[in-house]
Amino acid sequence: MLNIDLTGRRALVAGVADDGGFGFAIAKSLAEAGASVVVGTWPPALNIFLNLLERGKMDESRRLSDGSLLTFEKIYPLDAVYDTLDSVPDDVRTSKRYKELGDFSIDGLAAQLVADFGERPLDIVVHSLANGPEVKKPLLETSRSGYLAAVSASAYSLVSMVSRLGPLMREGGAVASLTYMASERVIAGYGGGMSSAKAALESDTRTLAFEAGRKWGIRVNTVSAGPYASRAASAIGIIGKMVDYVGRNAPLTEHLTAEEVGTTAAFLCSPLASGITGSTVYVDKGFHTMGMAVAEQASNE
Repeated sequence: MLNIDLTGRRALVAGVADDGGFGFAIAKSLAEAGASVVVGTWPPALNIFLNLLERGKMDESRRLSDGSLLTFEKIYPLDAVYDTLDSVPDDVRTSKRYKELGDFSIDGLAAQLVADFGERPLDIVVHSLANGPEVKKPLLETSRSGYLAAVSASAYSLVSMVSRLGPLMREGGAVASLTYMASERVIAGYGGGMSSAKAALESDTRTLAFEAGRKWGIRVNTVSAGPYASRAASAIGIIGKMVDYVGRNAPLTEHLTAEEVGTTAAFLCSPLASGITGSTVYVDKGFHTMGMAVAEQASNE
């Protein structure tokens, strides 16, 4: 039997703050395959996440196939908008959600990983991070600051993480991120520069695959997931309509599950995918292959 075996490998999943999104599903799939998992959580969501864990509110979703519970070796505060602590504005650094957390920048995370686990502590890095403060605005109405914020949080953060974490990864290491087909096609209502950020993420995936592959021998891929009604996706405002539309028009009509994305990411980060890098892998029930809306066509006949 051909199994995904990540025994002895350590994965960092950046962007886990609850049990309802792709980041959590990827962490769970990696753990099912035998990896140990550490996570990075956005500081404003950190206390809520820790409380949910401590009170057992996530126990059912944490349950693995062998009956044990998914556990995290470490939970680090991470705001991937900031490369270094020095770059954090004073009003953010001194706010109540940040001031007691130490160095929550990408540099700070890298340093803490080395302090906790040694010089080369990682085999897998998962970037499950995106934010567009003006995502509900059409691109024509998006401000420069909103556009740049979306690209910074959703795309450049991957560049920064690979730059700083690549040297900490062991031989055969793999990086995976999450993208969306708005990078290449118009999704009306997915605004605020987020479509541009996803296009940048996919372009950067190819370039990083070359540069990080030659420099450290690590692979870099991205998963283009179909729409999924997670808590984070609710910020888009039309996520329910997006899910329903894909269900009516994709080759496979069942709604996408987070587990399907999680297992694909685990495969891409495993030795079974050792020949795959620089790729965008679609997990969207085949919707990306369609050139005409089936449901609308049928209704007009």
